[in-house]
Amino acid sequence: MMPTETTVQTVSLENVTRTYGAVRALDGVTWACPRGGFTAVMGPSGSGKSTFLHCASGLDRPTSGTVRIGGADIGRLSEAKRTRLRREKVGFVFQAFNLVPSMDVEENIVLPLRLGGLTADRAWLEEVVRRVGLADRLRHKPPELSGGQQQRVALARALVTRPEVVFADEPTGALDPRTAREVMALLRQVVDMTGQTLVLVTHDPAAAAWADSVLFLSGGRIVDELAGPTPDAVAHRMEAL
Repeated sequence: MMPTETTVQTVSLENVTRTYGAVRALDGVTWACPRGGFTAVMGPSGSGKSTFLHCASGLDRPTSGTVRIGGADIGRLSEAKRTRLRREKVGFVFQAFNLVPSMDVEENIVLPLRLGGLTADRAWLEEVVRRVGLADRLRHKPPELSGGQQQRVALARALVTRPEVVFADEPTGALDPRTAREVMALLRQVVDMTGQTLVLVTHDPAAAAWADSVLFLSGGRIVDELAGPTPDAVAHRMEAL
């Protein structure tokens, strides 16, 4: 979605370029995600998906252009302030879960708050735990959980700080098809019931079809956007890239 004057944007990129030596991983990308939107990002290998996520989320600085999260121009922030912004305004869900095996479920969920010197809002923590279906697993440790349950812990951890936006990078890549559907249904529910903004990077047309729209990258550029996606429509568009 292109930025507009009237739409409240959670994340926006304006003419963003990212180069690594002679490689131009992003090439003049302009895009914005409205608050409460659910966008999937797809493209063939080497299209710039990972670089897009890293720049949009503040994990990496663009070579040129502007990236804003919640109105803050993250390119103008010091490294310390950028780290703080990510901790407070951005949630991450990755394929590898990235849970601490020696901590129980609740400890893993509140870890971002502890790292920021904050105390969990018990009411919100209980609400997040209820939404992801982990109320009876709080004292379990990651090795005692299934892959789907571990991904639910990772999602709860991403939500507990009440972030402006959650970035999910291949969150179903390590899951079997049935569990993947359950996780995607949960992500869709989070967007619909809490108004959370979500940006999903995936290679799976079935996962992308849960989004409001799908952004297609090729050669570091946005080449298409599909609203109201279906698995077949997404797969057909990917075949043409």
